[in-house]
Amino acid sequence: MTEESDTILDVYDEQSEQRSFSLDDSSSSEESPKHTRLSLETVNDAIPYIGQRFATHDAAYDFYSQFAKGCGFSIRRHRTEGKDGVGKGITRRYFVCHRAGNTPTKVSSETKPQRNRKSSRCGCQAYMRISRCTEMGLSEWRVTGFAIHHNHELLEPNQVRFLPAYRSISDADKNRILMFTKTGISVQQMMRLMELEKCVEPGYLPFTEKDVRNLIQSFRRVEQDDENIDLLRMCRNLKEKDPNFRYEFTTAMNGRLENIAWSYASAVQSYEIFGDAVVFDTTHRLNAFDMPLGIWVGMNNYGMPCFFGCVLLREDNIVAFSWALKVFLKFMNGKTPQTILTDQNLCLKEAIAIEMPTTKHALCIWFIVAKFPSWFNAVLGERYNDWKAEFYRLYSLGTTEEFEHGWRAMIDRFGLHSNRHITNLFTSRTLWALPFLRSHFFAGMTTSGLSKAINAFIQRFLNAQTRLAHFIEQAAVAVDFRDQAAEQQTMQQNLQNICLKTGAPMEAHAAAILTPYAFCKLQDEFVMAAHYASFQVEESCFLVRHHTKMDGGRKVDWDSREEFVSCSCRMFEFSGILCRHALRVLSTINCFQIPDRHLPLRWRRMNSLPSKHSTDEALVEQNERFQALQSMLSTLVSEATKSKERLDIAFEEISQLLTRIRGVQPSGLGSRNGVHRIAR
Repeated sequence: MTEESDTILDVYDEQSEQRSFSLDDSSSSEESPKHTRLSLETVNDAIPYIGQRFATHDAAYDFYSQFAKGCGFSIRRHRTEGKDGVGKGITRRYFVCHRAGNTPTKVSSETKPQRNRKSSRCGCQAYMRISRCTEMGLSEWRVTGFAIHHNHELLEPNQVRFLPAYRSISDADKNRILMFTKTGISVQQMMRLMELEKCVEPGYLPFTEKDVRNLIQSFRRVEQDDENIDLLRMCRNLKEKDPNFRYEFTTAMNGRLENIAWSYASAVQSYEIFGDAVVFDTTHRLNAFDMPLGIWVGMNNYGMPCFFGCVLLREDNIVAFSWALKVFLKFMNGKTPQTILTDQNLCLKEAIAIEMPTTKHALCIWFIVAKFPSWFNAVLGERYNDWKAEFYRLYSLGTTEEFEHGWRAMIDRFGLHSNRHITNLFTSRTLWALPFLRSHFFAGMTTSGLSKAINAFIQRFLNAQTRLAHFIEQAAVAVDFRDQAAEQQTMQQNLQNICLKTGAPMEAHAAAILTPYAFCKLQDEFVMAAHYASFQVEESCFLVRHHTKMDGGRKVDWDSREEFVSCSCRMFEFSGILCRHALRVLSTINCFQIPDRHLPLRWRRMNSLPSKHSTDEALVEQNERFQALQSMLSTLVSEATKSKERLDIAFEEISQLLTRIRGVQPSGLGSRNGVHRIAR
């Protein structure tokens, strides 16, 4: 459904009988056809007129409703009047435009929050009045008043169908939706299936996603109290089995469960190392109850998604999101992430500003790009793909000045000066465009490849949910399964799988420390560094540019005392991986090992946190042994690659050594109770 139709739904989805409509005496009097002036064209000649006769008032209503639909508005029943006291029944009815009347001012209440929703009422005076007449013992209804003037714009044919009066779900469709609900498929999937079954174009069913969600809520309303009890019972059982399982919930004054959040001990441990960058995905819903679902996800040192926590909310407003963020920080012992990625939810944005003021908030680019077809496909037509390629080019530029200059050129080229989506994107550019985010660490989670991995990971939680309590169980299984799969993959990824491409000692040093995922990222930069030249412009400052270019380049600073290198491209700050420019300078100044601070802990070959029961002395000792082993491996690789004879000897000896090591039962350093578990 388009954003335009969403706006129509927001404005017109309201109860039809809640507000009053007033007609003055002149409007209530009988009118003759010569005083009725048409202000619009209709699709046919079926226009109400004074004296028109109907057998029943329902027939009159149906006629006026069809007339209104063709004109671009809908109607509702309004006032009824009796005649000559009790016993005479209804003798007069008014049918009015759906925008008749005005919204009364609500009295604000501190205890009961008011919904800030725009009303469609604007005091429109268009109406049709019918009166009952009896002739020769036969009763009928006649049109005695009709006004066609509207004080608002009428809707186009492709818009009027979104009005509540013309949206309905048949009994057969209700049964179909009920069956779909039990299977656990999403509302979007239900709509698509029914469109295919009925052979209609997307968006042309006689009802909307919102209608389906409301219907699902009515299906589940009776069962929710029992579900709430089962859900809390399941959490208590998990807490009894594992004291480190964490959950929090809130209830309404009537005892109804409103919000609940939970996390597992393994998730809290993962967050200690990998919680520097977090994705908070709130774009999904728990299908069985149509509840907003939020999932906290990160990336581990092997480039795989890792679960941090879940939350189910009754509403997606600032109050609910603030509660969710508070509870999440409580689960994670008060540790806030450096960065957090979300969708374009304004309520969530405000909640993060309140609860995580020191965290850099950014928008997930894949959530934005997913909306491009509906935003720009029709506007740009055949130029859509060219525009999208230009957008990605601007998104990846190096400086903010280049981005803003290129954005203006893009608007001119594609004629998008008045496009509101382009305007909104530019206004929020500091939240999604890479030139504005490179100074903050995001662990590579802004790439489209990772977005697919995260979506696949989240879908593991969303498949075939039928009960809330089952969802908690399923989430636990999904986390355990993912942890086991990650551990198995870690065991298979060993040093034998790593192929050095440059032979540089720094490359060998990094290969011995980083995980294969992180090393491959760094190795790409090692390969590209050979194509760059470095020029020392000051004592600790270098200019690095591609060998084919005579100007431009990147500025690289080197602090020999602190062993710290910094490049103007900000790649290390953004991803934790050194760039080709910095590596080129390190090679120029004859560094044979990458400075320790540029091999972040989160990218090293460690899969678990230090045990809480380990002493500081043991931790220091194991770290020293680990560093010594890294140094030996680095030297071994460096020396062995100097000749074929040395390489043959190294392969033979290492093969025998690995056979001996694998024959020893893991304990201490390699066990779960040790200080570190080193990936083989």
